[in-house]
Amino acid sequence: MSNVEADPAVSAQGPADHGKPVPQVDVLSARDVPLGGPRAMTVRRTLPQRARTLIGAWCFVDHYGPDDVTGTGGMDVAPHPHIGLQTVSWLFSGEIEHRDSLGSHAFVRPGELNLMTGGYGISHSEVSTTRTKILHGVQLWVALPEEHRHTGRDFQHYVPRPVRIDGADIRVFLGSLAGDTSPVRTFTPLLGAELVLDARSTTTLPVAAGFEYGLLVDLGEVRMAGTLLRPAELGCIGTGNDTMTLANESDAPARVVLLGGTPFEEQIVMWWNFIGRSHEDIVEAREAWENASDRFGSVDGYDGDRLPAPALPHAVIAPRKNPDTPLRGTR
Repeated sequence: MSNVEADPAVSAQGPADHGKPVPQVDVLSARDVPLGGPRAMTVRRTLPQRARTLIGAWCFVDHYGPDDVTGTGGMDVAPHPHIGLQTVSWLFSGEIEHRDSLGSHAFVRPGELNLMTGGYGISHSEVSTTRTKILHGVQLWVALPEEHRHTGRDFQHYVPRPVRIDGADIRVFLGSLAGDTSPVRTFTPLLGAELVLDARSTTTLPVAAGFEYGLLVDLGEVRMAGTLLRPAELGCIGTGNDTMTLANESDAPARVVLLGGTPFEEQIVMWWNFIGRSHEDIVEAREAWENASDRFGSVDGYDGDRLPAPALPHAVIAPRKNPDTPLRGTR
């Protein structure tokens, strides 16, 4: 998915000071962002924002739906570029057609992971299909570390098997959880999983103590380490935990997406669909896209024009760090 804001935010992450953790869950609320045009589909964005830029290497979290798209036409994101990141597409309902400059032509369907790597440069389009009535899911980005940020284009598709543990059905699409491991390659230690929690259930999961975690609530009300999270909220907790307890406070099943990773210690600059390390990286990538450079290739099969890059800000794009107080974790 593209960041189609006319004036996209500039954000960056510097090395974090991970001191002795204390019991704390930071709760991030979403802001509404329209995905282009007067009949735009609105998404709820929880990362990046001023309160936090990254959780591990996760740098972008969009949550959308459930939207009845039979009258609006749904999602139609024209070919657009990426550098320095991986896109992670995960649906709860509906279907999205994906095309990219690697030549991939695939469909994003519920419970199936589509992961695209745009290191040095890739472009893609995303369009909900005519079979889609209700569109509902998340679009996530992962920042690539310095040693891999110019890696070649790649696309992977994976269907995780459901795992049952302690009142929860879990699908692990990246990393390892509940005895299951995704085979999909990542460039830093990561976790991505969908959990459906039984009504009025409590689930305790073994987790990696070296990870930061974010829990996005899709359905229901869920307590993360004792803090209540409501739909569209992202609960964040720091390193130092080897277990995580989730309690569904609802009388119906609750659905959440659990994201995690080791703290990302590199400084990054993020603007529009680009992740670089400097203002110059962003300027060069934008110029290459506007000039139809081979850096991004071309997307075949999309009926329409490419998405133009927004204008650069009238200043040097400077890093914006997370707050001085890091995420905290263990009790």
